[in-house]
Amino acid sequence: MLRIGLLSDTHHFLDENIFRHFDACDEIWHAGDFGTAQLAQRLSSFKPLRGVYGNIDGQDIRSLYPEKLRWTSEEVNVYMTHIGGYPPRYNPTVKKELQANPPGLFICGHSHILKIMYDDKLNCLHMNPGAAGNQGWHQVRTIVRFTIDGKDMRDCEVIELGRRS
Repeated sequence: MLRIGLLSDTHHFLDENIFRHFDACDEIWHAGDFGTAQLAQRLSSFKPLRGVYGNIDGQDIRSLYPEKLRWTSEEVNVYMTHIGGYPPRYNPTVKKELQANPPGLFICGHSHILKIMYDDKLNCLHMNPGAAGNQGWHQVRTIVRFTIDGKDMRDCEVIELGRRS
């Protein structure tokens, strides 16, 4: 069983409350737009970190994290990329990959819109944790916590960090 802390779109800003909210997590997953390598380093010093780079990330992040990442967590095939869309409006490149090899869990960021929904056509759970940073048009900063236990994904919690400043 793994407890996951999921965030995206920090855009150079790391709310200190994230450390409290992710304290009981086994891993942190970041769906892109870190902003700086120092921010990624702070997260990876706290918990094991998986991440992908986003469209605003420079070479410092791109040299550390890939554009897309696929792995198995417990018994769940996970696919993460920054720009992915959502069911059924996926990014065209991502849509081809999802259809060719559907994961059990698809994670993306970019839109700053919190969405957790099931794609019946792909038999895949889609998660976008919204935006944890202060830049963008979102009003409330959000992160997500959830559990993967074997093939079961459960205990999903949306955490509001407060209004964007």
